[in-house]
Amino acid sequence: MDTVIVLLNRDLRVHDHPALAAACAEARRVVPLFVLDPSVPAGRRSGFLAESLADLRRSLRERGGDLVVRRGDPVAETVRLAREIAGGGAGGGAGGGSAAGVVEAVHVSADVSALARRRECRLAEECERHRMGFRAFPGVTVVPPGAVTPSGGGDHYRVFTPYWRAWQAHSRREVLPAPARVTLPEGLDPGVPPPGHPHRPHELFRGGETVARRRMRQWLKYCVADYAAGHDDLAGNRTSKFSPYLRFGCLSPLELSSLAEDGDDFVRQLCWRDFFYQVTMAFPAINRADYRPRGLTWNDDAEALQAWKEGRTGLPIVDAGMRQLLEEGWMHNRARLLTSWFLVKRLRVDWRAGADHFFDLLLDGDVANNYGNWQWVAGTGNDTRFNRTVNPVRQARRFDPDGEYIRRYVPELRNVPPKTLHEPWRLPSAVRGYPPPLVSPA
Repeated sequence: MDTVIVLLNRDLRVHDHPALAAACAEARRVVPLFVLDPSVPAGRRSGFLAESLADLRRSLRERGGDLVVRRGDPVAETVRLAREIAGGGAGGGAGGGSAAGVVEAVHVSADVSALARRRECRLAEECERHRMGFRAFPGVTVVPPGAVTPSGGGDHYRVFTPYWRAWQAHSRREVLPAPARVTLPEGLDPGVPPPGHPHRPHELFRGGETVARRRMRQWLKYCVADYAAGHDDLAGNRTSKFSPYLRFGCLSPLELSSLAEDGDDFVRQLCWRDFFYQVTMAFPAINRADYRPRGLTWNDDAEALQAWKEGRTGLPIVDAGMRQLLEEGWMHNRARLLTSWFLVKRLRVDWRAGADHFFDLLLDGDVANNYGNWQWVAGTGNDTRFNRTVNPVRQARRFDPDGEYIRRYVPELRNVPPKTLHEPWRLPSAVRGYPPPLVSPA
């Protein structure tokens, strides 16, 4: 095979990359391509994305290749690039500075969101029209969505526990090494990657596969065995924080799960991620429509929603979580549960409003996990106990007993003793300017 284009999206790595590995094994020349789509702005994730692309470019250059960056519609730009290569590389026409080649195929990593699937369908159609092959590979999840289905019928598992059992028993593909060499067509203009500003990621989350793999090695060596005991400790900061790297594909979820030999509880979290991917593949409207309609009615309360977004609810544990999100572009998993539950179950605000806010700000925000988890909390999703209740004050006492997490993100409460922190109805008289609770905590 002469030339293969590998259209990248949420797979910004060279290790365990089936689409890239197959292209390098089968073709004389390989073009890793990333298209910045203005119709899908990265927003707060733009800085993390820019760092990840810069790191990927360095890795590819170390292997003799490069990352080609274009701007526009990914399908149109892929076809345009194929024509450019056929026309002679730089300049896009015959005599453009290098020998013409033939793009014989386009590879992608299969994804599950409605947008991604429409893009893949359009790309497959354009490839057929231009007599190029098209192949979609696994790599975004541990087990490909749709690879395991209920024995009693149905296209996906609606409940997690039986999926977990089937997921554990399912065979795994081989973890692939990074290609030793990537050969780009001569004379091809690689383009300019996006700048990192104005949304430079928080220092806790520098983008790219190099940072991700270093963090993976350290965390698996020193922290995974303690994950079950510590991942709910709000102040302890003991979660892996791999989620942004998984969201952009800087880490392979399969490789991560295969290396976490002493971390069944951690691997279970990777399974939850896969679970929502297979739900989203079966129900692509997960970010818009109730997965399980319950006939719920919602309050149209713009002021309460805004107070929640800004961390001004008067409930310290909720405000701490929301301010962590604003500050870091990330939020502790336990805080995500408490803040989302408070919005939909106590303020009775539509889950979509909260999920959209999370999606806009989270570095790890993706359709399947963000909206799947919000629907789980709202009772419209995959939780079998749709009337499940959570008491944020009791949760704060249990998982932030000394109030360290609250004080870290709500500095006006830094001098308040833990007992008072966990009795929010007493705070307005104790702390000038701190708002009274919007509603009772439970």
